[in-house]
Amino acid sequence: HVQLVESGGGSVQAGGSLRLSCVASRFTYRDACWGWFRQVPGKEREGVARIDSDGSMTEYADSVKGRFTISQDNAKNMVYLQMNGLKPDDSAMYYCAAAGVHCFRGYWDRWSFGFWGPGTQVTVSS
Repeated sequence: HVQLVESGGGSVQAGGSLRLSCVASRFTYRDACWGWFRQVPGKEREGVARIDSDGSMTEYADSVKGRFTISQDNAKNMVYLQMNGLKPDDSAMYYCAAAGVHCFRGYWDRWSFGFWGPGTQVTVSS
């Protein structure tokens, strides 16, 4: 079965940077939509960024535009999230997600993805 594993989380001061990585094992779909989500206790899991495997689109939540960059390495089945200018409000558990189809245009949420990693914690101190 498909397995996603995130890495790169940690603790950083406000204004700092982190780069999250996600590797997908046994992911044999020709097409894919990759996403990063985050969640804090008591709140809904929110989409941060997504990217289509064919490079046709990337999309970001308004709260991270200009600070975060999603990228991918299709040959390695890996997706990355470069996070710059981190703020305390960015503190959350970050999850990698994948779908074996192209990204749907328009509204997207956690239900657009069928495969998930266990998450990596990001903590930003002020």
